[in-house]
Amino acid sequence: MLKVGLTGGIGAGKSEVSRLLVSYGAVLIDADLIAREVVAPGTPGLAAVVEAFGPGILAPDGTLDRPKLGSIVFADAERRAELNAIVHPLVGARSAELEAQAGPDAVVIHDVPLLAENRLAPLYDLVVVVEAAPETQLDRLVRLRGMTESDARARMAAQATRAERRAIADLVIDNDGPREALELQVRKVWAELTERVSR
Repeated sequence: MLKVGLTGGIGAGKSEVSRLLVSYGAVLIDADLIAREVVAPGTPGLAAVVEAFGPGILAPDGTLDRPKLGSIVFADAERRAELNAIVHPLVGARSAELEAQAGPDAVVIHDVPLLAENRLAPLYDLVVVVEAAPETQLDRLVRLRGMTESDARARMAAQATRAERRAIADLVIDNDGPREALELQVRKVWAELTERVSR
């Protein structure tokens, strides 16, 4: 089994890269998806988050109001650390469970947005970083995700810098160009990963 950490700044196109890798045969463990699962209604995770941040972070239907919680934690590093201390261990445990279900010849892609920030590189056999220029990221966040420019900039600023991500990267995918260029790079990366797992 080859354990690959996949990361990149918000709006860099990491989700598209993971989708392509899955289409080539990778097993995907998506930390964002799991982070939603572990704070679903009725979970101990949600109870712990409500205890820390108060019932005001719940939507009327009892689910976590993610934008409301986001506005609190992206404006305050201490509160963000408090949230991470609740959610990250739960995500880690669930990720390990899913990984254990993959076969011995699997290429397991761990899609981890905050891999650099949380110093998780040592957990993986290799780290793949998806990169885009800050202006490309900003454009995608505003145009495709409907964020305000100030919200997009705040989220980008809360993440690791390009230099910090590059420092932990074994392979870098540049996603500033058209989709065809991205696909060519991802195919090359996939060839490299399958070669490593067969070794």
